[in-house]
Amino acid sequence: MDILKIATDWAKAEVFSTRFFIIFALGFLIASLGFWQLGKTEIAKAYIIPTLVAGVLLLTIGLGLFYTNKSRIKQFEIAYNNNAVTFVENELKRAESTLNEYKTIVFKVIPIIVASCALVIIFLNTPIWRASMITAIAMLTVILLIDGTAHGRIDNYNKQLLLAKKELKN
Repeated sequence: MDILKIATDWAKAEVFSTRFFIIFALGFLIASLGFWQLGKTEIAKAYIIPTLVAGVLLLTIGLGLFYTNKSRIKQFEIAYNNNAVTFVENELKRAESTLNEYKTIVFKVIPIIVASCALVIIFLNTPIWRASMITAIAMLTVILLIDGTAHGRIDNYNKQLLLAKKELKN
């Protein structure tokens, strides 16, 4: 098993995946520009700031993850060549930590926030609150979609690391 190739392929898949944060961010930013230029109603004008904020947040997430994973690809080879066992152990710790974060944040906290936003829509009927909550739900849905696939990739990567650990001990 070539764990270096598996780790590099995983990181490359993550780099590809983070581009979707950037694509959706651009969509939110374009929507904000559209609401600003074409919005005639009070509700349309209320979407300007929330979609702008969501776009900036998604862009920040996307660019941050893109550069982090891009640099990780280069670091993998160096770390693996220095000490393969340490590389696998460190990657296992990081993967397991990330899986725990997904379990808590992505699959518990974000759905609770989405449900809370939906409740706010029901009880607060002002345009800015509606626009903000609908935009928050849309942004969090994007995060769930992208992180749902990332969770599957890192779970598979974690299993490959466990196999590599067994192989390296033998």
